[in-house]
Amino acid sequence: MARSVVLAGAARCPSCSLPPRWCVCQAIPPVDTRLAVAVLIHRHEHHKPSSTGRLITRVVHGATCHIYQRATRFFPAQGFEASACGDGRDLWILHPSGGPLAEAAADIQPDTAWPRVLLLDGTWKQAGEMLRSLDRPGRCVRLPDPDGEESRYWLRDQPALAHRSTAEALLGVLHAMGDHTAELRLRLHFELHVYATLLSRGRRELAERYLGHSPLLTEIPAFLDQLHSRRSRDD
Repeated sequence: MARSVVLAGAARCPSCSLPPRWCVCQAIPPVDTRLAVAVLIHRHEHHKPSSTGRLITRVVHGATCHIYQRATRFFPAQGFEASACGDGRDLWILHPSGGPLAEAAADIQPDTAWPRVLLLDGTWKQAGEMLRSLDRPGRCVRLPDPDGEESRYWLRDQPALAHRSTAEALLGVLHAMGDHTAELRLRLHFELHVYATLLSRGRRELAERYLGHSPLLTEIPAFLDQLHSRRSRDD
């Protein structure tokens, strides 16, 4: 049985939330994109080290995080209106009930600002609750069907093939917008987050299987060597 190497109350990096032994903060430069990104994260999700909503706000330049509390409506109590409205950007809200993302992307004119994308970070039930809480809704858009491709978010079981982590949802938006440089960099951050978290949980066999199908092997081999060297010294 795999043994977790993270003990209750053990120190964690304040940025990536991993133990110092597995810290990944210096591995990959931040993500630059013309999209403005905001994450509305459910309060039950906010403190989980595995959260990819928190990952987005850590690695994407300019991304903002707003915590959803059921007791208060989101706009403008959490500061989103002040930070997002009035900047000339359209607001897209990513949710399965929305219209096709490709159609929304096709409506963007070359000389206009790219939209602000609001990602709802929580379970599907929580995401529905958060969507209903919005006082000033924007344009709801949905990702295309995954076409048989399984989620790479191996830290949690996904109840259905179409379910994706919040970071994977943003990857889909970047792909639709043709921002492939940002897409690749965010994918590296996401996959390293999953890989290092698996290692921190003592799931070495699963982590190495994950790495075998990851762009991390070719994109950041030197950092992987450093990570493995830390593991070898500590074992």
